[in-house]
Amino acid sequence: MVNRTPNDNDKIEVTSSACSMHEVGDVYAGYADKDELIAFCNELLEAERAGARVTLESAHTANSGPLAALLKTIQRDEARWCAMLVRHLKVLGRIPSSKIGGFYEKAMAISELSERLVFLNRGQSWVVRKLREMLPRVRDYSLNHDLTEMLQSHEANIKLATEFSARAL
Repeated sequence: MVNRTPNDNDKIEVTSSACSMHEVGDVYAGYADKDELIAFCNELLEAERAGARVTLESAHTANSGPLAALLKTIQRDEARWCAMLVRHLKVLGRIPSSKIGGFYEKAMAISELSERLVFLNRGQSWVVRKLREMLPRVRDYSLNHDLTEMLQSHEANIKLATEFSARAL
């Protein structure tokens, strides 16, 4: 692009223009690229799958009562987020990971359900931290919206589990 001064013989060369910003790629603009989004969604999917399995098995162990109800609530959310992540991975053109995160083995090694709930909350907090780090870099509206809902859901579940643990003391 060339801008002309009042004296047409003096030309000013401009290397970029604000009018060309629409041509800038997502990575240049600070957004995650497709491969990074795929890796992120798969990492979350594996973690959510582990959380869903931990809460399902823990709810069965608790059998009934307030702890079982809380675990079932969290399990439904975990399963919901698994489905959402699978959907977005397919939109991104990838087959979702079928792995279960290492969180599952660690959580199930904790035999006391109240201690497992505290550990589950730490896992939920890990997801919250990851989402907060990535959300500003997710340009796709649909994915950003769903991940924002996932963040809010995890924050709500952390609050519920924390309140439950405080009452149980």
